Amino acid sequence: MSPTLKEKQFEIMQDNMNKIHPIDCLEFMKQVPDDYFDLVLTDPPYGIDLANMNMGTGKSPKASRIENRKWKAKSWDKETPSDEIFDEIFRISKNQIIWGGNYFNLPSHKFYILWDKQIPNGLSFADCEMAWTSYDKAPRIFRYSAYRDKASKIHPTQKPLMLFEYCINLTKDIKTVFDPFMGSGTTAVACKSLGIDWCGCELEADYVEIANKRLEQVQGSLF
Repeated sequence: MSPTLKEKQFEIMQDNMNKIHPIDCLEFMKQVPDDYFDLVLTDPPYGIDLANMNMGTGKSPKASRIENRKWKAKSWDKETPSDEIFDEIFRISKNQIIWGGNYFNLPSHKFYILWDKQIPNGLSFADCEMAWTSYDKAPRIFRYSAYRDKASKIHPTQKPLMLFEYCINLTKDIKTVFDPFMGSGTTAVACKSLGIDWCGCELEADYVEIANKRLEQVQGSLF
């Protein structure tokens, strides 16, 4: 008996797991069966043109310009993802955690994760960031200094590894995770550290290379 279309899709997906795919995430997701992933964990572009914002202290604009110089050529944060992308995210996954959820037109839901960045007073960064989630839980606050991992920060919106591990561990039945905007690969690194299958998309070749190097350094779960 010939395999069905759904069976073929599942076979293809098995071959695509634990890889960063350098293609448009919408193109990739259209090949994924319904509810294939247990979780989409992602930090999409917020559409705020981050590379050209004054991201340093209000008192030191020069320091801000120096820190942001390497991001100036990037245009990935000019626009937010389309509604079609979000529709596909909801179709292919059972649950979602979407950072920057307050920037997007997402359904009302009661469970938000608030990352308290523990920023000292007097800086122009936001004090916190919010993630929209599909879970039926009470809101949670994750407290972790944004400066703690600053020396190893590669991507301008890179989230702490411990934060993404926390997100994955909110439920105990997560076996597959997808990130359509992989960036420097924190979702992949968190999954590999926890022994969970993952895959994702990233169009910037530099970040794909960086993410793969980060993954090479992960020992993986002992269990």
